[in-house]
Amino acid sequence: MPDNDNMQSDLPEHARQRLKEMRGEGGHRKMFTSDLSVNEFLLIKEAGFDPSGLVVGSSIYHIGFQQARWTKNEEMTILTQALYHARELAMTRMEEEADALGADGVVGVRLKVKHMTWSTDLAEFIAVGTAVHHQDRSKGAAYRNADGKPFTSDLSGQDFWTLLQSGYRPVGMVMGNCVYHIAHQTIGQFFKTMGQNTEMVNFTQGLYDARELAMERMQAEAEHLKAEGIVGVDIHEGSYGWSTNVIEFFVVGTAIVPIRADHHIPTPQLVLSLND
Repeated sequence: MPDNDNMQSDLPEHARQRLKEMRGEGGHRKMFTSDLSVNEFLLIKEAGFDPSGLVVGSSIYHIGFQQARWTKNEEMTILTQALYHARELAMTRMEEEADALGADGVVGVRLKVKHMTWSTDLAEFIAVGTAVHHQDRSKGAAYRNADGKPFTSDLSGQDFWTLLQSGYRPVGMVMGNCVYHIAHQTIGQFFKTMGQNTEMVNFTQGLYDARELAMERMQAEAEHLKAEGIVGVDIHEGSYGWSTNVIEFFVVGTAIVPIRADHHIPTPQLVLSLND
């Protein structure tokens, strides 16, 4: 088990106090906070886990400047590194809060980006989720990842329960990104294609390359965690107020590993809603 005092060194004093009160003493937890729905809460308990508390990580980051070549498809490496590092800082602080609670993992993680009104170069990156711990403390350590840290997952409570019932467990939320400059058209290219149905090969290739770079980086994180695969992959596109030809591709998912050889899928049950 990691040293909680060292893990909490990057957390503000009020956060450490809040987490200490929720964790309680002698294994007797006082209370928990959670953004889980009622159904998610009950299913997580059915899966053998209890919520430890709502955990948050934050980083306000200054995004540097990089000049792109007008007619060149190329990655904006300075911007790529800045956005990745900012998210990683937020995720790490969220994990530190989970570790301070003695949690074995975090479910329902959401990553948010909010630009500050007082400066276009500043953005706040936030990671939020519900930390959970196994009801049998002797089994909880087995759910931590290859680095000995609490697992993270953007799966809902329902998906988390289904995954465990099917013989798999999450080991970590993995991500990759790429900020890419798409070349502008030259005057000659503009007139050559005007009024014609034709693929813009240069643009297609640029966007394709950018997505592939983001996907490769996400897969590399999953390989580091010794995962068998990634579920729930989602690709986001954003420009964050940069040039119209600069776009970020951000891809995120949950890396998983098997926990038993047989993967029995529970029989689906018919549920009739009583709502109008």
